[in-house]
Amino acid sequence: MARGRFISFEGIDGAGKSTQHAWLVQYLRDRGRAVVATREPGGTPLGEKLRSLLLAEPMHLETEALLMFAARREHIAQVIEPALARGDWVICDRFVDASFAYQGGGRGLDWEKIKDLADWVLGDLEPDLTLIFDAPVAIAQQRLHASTANPDRFEQEQADFFEKVRAAYIRIARENPNRVRLIDATQTPAAINKSLENIIAIL
Repeated sequence: MARGRFISFEGIDGAGKSTQHAWLVQYLRDRGRAVVATREPGGTPLGEKLRSLLLAEPMHLETEALLMFAARREHIAQVIEPALARGDWVICDRFVDASFAYQGGGRGLDWEKIKDLADWVLGDLEPDLTLIFDAPVAIAQQRLHASTANPDRFEQEQADFFEKVRAAYIRIARENPNRVRLIDATQTPAAINKSLENIIAIL
């Protein structure tokens, strides 16, 4: 059986990636694809417990990174690799690029430390396609404040934090042109949907 496809969604909080994640999952299912919709941190019972800690509890930045990768290792072993082996498409709301963007860009953790963790935890696994939804921080924060009544620990960060995260995502897109597509998240939802249709058609 042919290996499935692995697509990750990325972007700063409020950029609209989760809305588009749900749209693409349904779009693919409507066309007969077997799709596993998942997220990080989370995706497994253990991962969801770690997610609760990561989004609520203050911690050292290296502890944060290690817990993210612990949840990711479980996610890969229990969900992602089995699904790909079955020939399913895996559509993941955040993956390893989020660690480089948030812990590396936002928190200032050495990217080489994150790369060492990624090499250990991921091995040869990487998404076939990563969609980074990009929007100015002011627009993303306006959307976030309008839609989120109880912001988590990351969503409560200040604008300068998200500027650093956004810059890290743009760096990731620049350094990985064969895997990453940068999506203008200020477009209308319909325009973004059309862009995704075109991208998926050639995957």
